[in-house]
Amino acid sequence: MSDLNRNISYKIEQLLQLFPAVIIIGTRQCGKTSLAKKLRSNWEYIDLESSQTFDRVSNDISFFFKEHPANLIIDEAQVYPDIFKELRVVIDTDRKTNNRFIITGSSSLELLKNVSESLAGRVGIVELAPFKANEAFDTSISQFYKLFESPITRKSLDEIKTLPVICSHHQMKTHFLKGGYPDASLAQTDIAYSQWMENYFTTYINRDIRSLFPKLDLIKFRRFTQLLASMSGQVINKSNLARAIEVSDKTIKDYLDISDGTFVWRTIRSYEKSYSKSIIKMPKGGFRDSGLLHFHKNIINTEQLDRSPDIGHDFEHFVIEEIIRGLESTFATNWKYHYFRTRGGAEIDLILEGSFGVVPVEIKYGMKVNLKKLSSLTNFINEHELPFGILVNNGDNIEMLSQNIIQIPITYL
Repeated sequence: MSDLNRNISYKIEQLLQLFPAVIIIGTRQCGKTSLAKKLRSNWEYIDLESSQTFDRVSNDISFFFKEHPANLIIDEAQVYPDIFKELRVVIDTDRKTNNRFIITGSSSLELLKNVSESLAGRVGIVELAPFKANEAFDTSISQFYKLFESPITRKSLDEIKTLPVICSHHQMKTHFLKGGYPDASLAQTDIAYSQWMENYFTTYINRDIRSLFPKLDLIKFRRFTQLLASMSGQVINKSNLARAIEVSDKTIKDYLDISDGTFVWRTIRSYEKSYSKSIIKMPKGGFRDSGLLHFHKNIINTEQLDRSPDIGHDFEHFVIEEIIRGLESTFATNWKYHYFRTRGGAEIDLILEGSFGVVPVEIKYGMKVNLKKLSSLTNFINEHELPFGILVNNGDNIEMLSQNIIQIPITYL
C-alpha cells in the first residue's frame, strides 16, 4: 500500500512549503499514515493511539516538543486534543520556518474544531479519501481536474475532448464494487475482502464512535448506519428514518452529522441559487466508499452488483465521490458541491460551484442516454447561461451530445 502513489501528494508537498504544519484528515485505514511516512521517511514518527507513546508525550508535552521542535509526524492527533495548544506555542516560537510537522486525524468533528481554535493560519489542511480509481490501478490522475484551477469556459471543451482513458471499464466496475479502502481493494479473495469490511465496521462502531461519543446509543446508531445503505444517493427523509429507528428527528440530524464528520457518509445540500421556486431543500447523500456500502447490502461480486435494484443510485454517488476526490487533489479553492431537484421532477445529480464557475453534472449508469432525459440539464445550462454541462456514464468515448452537453465516460475521470 505504501508504494502506491496518491494524487494528493504534490498538494501536500506544496503546502508544507507554505505552512509550518500540514494536517491530513480522513477516514481510518485510508492510507494517511503510509502517505505521511512516504513523504517524510526520515522524520520522527509518533502514534498517539499507542498508550506508551501517549504517556510519553502527555506526561511532559513541553519537554517533548523541546526535544522534537520539527521533522515530526504526529499520527491520530485527535486522541490528545491538548497537543494542538502546545503546537501553537511551538510553531509561534519559530513562525517563519515551514515544513516542520505532518499531523493526521480520523475525526473531522473534533480535530477541525481544535485546529480552528489553536492553529488557524498556521496549518494547511487536506482530506485524504480512500483510493480513487487511478490510485487503485496505479495510473495518473485525469487532467480533467486541472480545469477547475481556473475559470471554465467553452475553450475548456477542447481540453476535455483530448483526455486519455484512465482505466478500463472492467477496472472501474471492480473499483465500484470493492471501493477504495486500500487493504480491502487489494484483497485477493472475496472472503478476505468481506472479513476486512466486517472488522472495519465493527471497529468503527465499537471503538471510534464509542470513544468520540460515549453517551451515544451504539445499537441504534448501528441500525441507523445500516438503514442508510438503502438511501445512498437519495434525498434523506429524516422523519422516516426517525420512525424506523424510534428516535427523534433531532437525533437523526445528529447521527447524520456524526456519520459525515467521521467520513462514512457525505451529506449533499440542495442548490438554492436557482430561478426555480419549487426547489426541494432536503439534503441527499451517500456512503463515501462504495465498498462499505456494498458490504452493508451483502453485495460481494459483480453478479450480485448487476442484479441490485439500486445500482443506478449507487453508481451516481460513486461517481460523485470520484469527482470530489479528484478535485481535492487540486489547488482549486472555495469550491462546493450540491444537487438540484424540484417538486416538478427536474433534477441534476451534482453541481460544482467555485472560483471556476458553475458546472452541472448528470450521471447515468448506462452507455447511452436519450437527450430528452437530459432536459433538466439543458434547461439549467440555459437558465444560468453556463458554458456547458457534463454527462458522466459508462460510454466508450468522449463526445458532444448537443451544443452544450459533453459526455465523459467514467473511465476518463
